Amino acid sequence: MIVRELVSLPPFAEEVEEGLSRFPKSLPCKLFYDHAGSALFEEITHLPEYYLTRTELAILRDHADRMAEAAGPGVAVVELGSGTAAKTITLLRALARRQLRVPFFPVDISPSALAEARERVESRCATVSVRPVVADFGHGFGFLREIPGRKLVLYLGSSIGNFDPDDAVDMLSQIRKALQPGDALLLGTDLAKDPGVLLPAYDDPQGVTERFNKNILARINRELGGNFDLDFFRHVALWNPRQSRMEIYLESLCPQTVYLSLLGLQVKFANGERIHTENSYKYTLSMVADMLGRAGWLLDRTWFDGCKWFGLHLAHF
Repeated sequence: MIVRELVSLPPFAEEVEEGLSRFPKSLPCKLFYDHAGSALFEEITHLPEYYLTRTELAILRDHADRMAEAAGPGVAVVELGSGTAAKTITLLRALARRQLRVPFFPVDISPSALAEARERVESRCATVSVRPVVADFGHGFGFLREIPGRKLVLYLGSSIGNFDPDDAVDMLSQIRKALQPGDALLLGTDLAKDPGVLLPAYDDPQGVTERFNKNILARINRELGGNFDLDFFRHVALWNPRQSRMEIYLESLCPQTVYLSLLGLQVKFANGERIHTENSYKYTLSMVADMLGRAGWLLDRTWFDGCKWFGLHLAHF
C-alpha cells in the first residue's frame, strides 16, 4: 500500500489487477498497443497470412469513390482506433476529390501511432487537415460532440470484433448518441470463413503474432514492475465455431508465481493455465445488421471483396 501511495500507476493498473486475480484470468486487449505493440501490429499487417488489412484495403481501393459519394458532401472524417491510418488515405483522397478541405480526426490510444498517422496523411494528402485525438474508448465518446459539422465516423479493421456482442452493441450505441442526425458510420467487419484461413492469421509461422501477444506481459513488466518470464508462456490461438470467434490466450508452461511489485500483487499459475487476451468475432451479414439495429443504426449498404472475406458497412440513424 505504501508503494501505491508513492508511485503514480498507469490508468490500466486496476484492470490488470482485477483480470489476473480472477479465474479464468484475462487481460484487456487495449494493453497490446504501447509503442512496441503498435510496431509489432504494423508488422503483422504485412504478413502473408494476415489477410485482413490487405483485403480491407482492396475494398477501399475498389470502392472509395462510391463510399465518398454515399457519405455526402462536407464531412469531417473521424477514425476510431486509427493506428497509423495506412488504409484511410485511400478514402481521404476520394473525399478530397469531392470537397475543398477534409478535416481528419484520427483517434487512438497510442500517441506514437497518431504521430505516424499525422506525418503519413499530411505528406500524401495536401487538402486534408489532421487533428489527432488521444483517447481511451473506455472513457466514452464525448470528444465526438466537440467536432463541428457533419461527421463520417470510421471504425475499420474489424476492431469491433474484439468486443463481446453486448459490449459491441453498447459501444455502437454510445457512438450514435454522441453524434447528430446526418452523421454516418463506416464499420469494418471480418466475415466468418474457413478456419484454415483464420488460424494462420492469428498464429503465423514467423512468430510475429506470438511476440505481439507476449508484449502484453512485457508491458506489465515495464510499467507495473512485473517479473513475467516470457519464455514460460506460449501463444495460443483457437477457433470457437459456436461463438463465431477467434480466441487468443497466453498459456503457462509450468507452475509458477509472478510478482507485480507496483501493485504488491502475487499471481500464481498452474501448468497449462491460460490468460485470455483477445477475442476476434467473425460475422455474417445478418449478424452485422442485427448488431447495428440493436444499437439504433440502419444499415445502408455493404461493400465486399471478391471472396466476401471482409465487409465495409455504411450506416446512419
